[in-house]
Amino acid sequence: MTPTDPAHPVVLDRVSVSIGGRPILRDVDLTVRSGDVVTLLGPNGSGKSTLVRAVTGLIPHARGSVRLFGTPIEEFRDWARLGFVPQRSSASGGVPATVREVVASGRIGRRPLLRPSRTADRAAVQSALDVVGLADRASYGISQLSGGQQQRVLIARALAGEPDLLVLDEPTAGVDLPNQQALADALARLKARGATILLVAHEIGPMMPLIDRSVVMRDGRVAYDGPPLTQEVASHTHHAHDHAHDGPGGHDHVPHVASPLDFERRTR
Repeated sequence: MTPTDPAHPVVLDRVSVSIGGRPILRDVDLTVRSGDVVTLLGPNGSGKSTLVRAVTGLIPHARGSVRLFGTPIEEFRDWARLGFVPQRSSASGGVPATVREVVASGRIGRRPLLRPSRTADRAAVQSALDVVGLADRASYGISQLSGGQQQRVLIARALAGEPDLLVLDEPTAGVDLPNQQALADALARLKARGATILLVAHEIGPMMPLIDRSVVMRDGRVAYDGPPLTQEVASHTHHAHDHAHDGPGGHDHVPHVASPLDFERRTR
């Protein structure tokens, strides 16, 4: 990875996001410090995925400011510094490919257009495969892998770009326990290297020992920001804050709205 920027990788200041005229995020403040593993918790519709899409530039914010490595997101151009693993995405995209080919596609942002892969590219791909424990399956077709293994391939693809910040949107959703442990092992190796990780999670499971800080979302707001919590404790926490910010009519639960944009399209 490239040297850590002295500025915080992510700073959100009173950020609000609306989609189709409906408020999704409301005056969110969030700072992710270099080297931290921060998990975003909360029920469906609380704004977790919308928040990471605002951080990755996939959806615009209506109010407030988003800064990446000290630069306003509107002016940020060094997208190779950010790796993103979206929610429930297919590793193959319907195109026949080997594990190594999919992971190698993560190097595109690190080399000039149409330039053949270099020694550094091949080394980064191999390192990413090693981190996620799939080096022995590099020549396998993606369709030969389980859903959990495909999720690890997506993480390896993001890692191949050697990002300074890794953002993962529910990487353990629908993944069995052995693959959850493999994902946790991979993230533990990254944490040991000093990586900064922002993780949306519904279930923490084996990743609990890695977490430095938990942020609990509730109705588009931050209901808790502090020491690590399990999802079970977080669910009680957001109920404890049930009416902390709501008006006389109670809370308005906003259903999850996924961005129609695709991360790869934006980075072309």
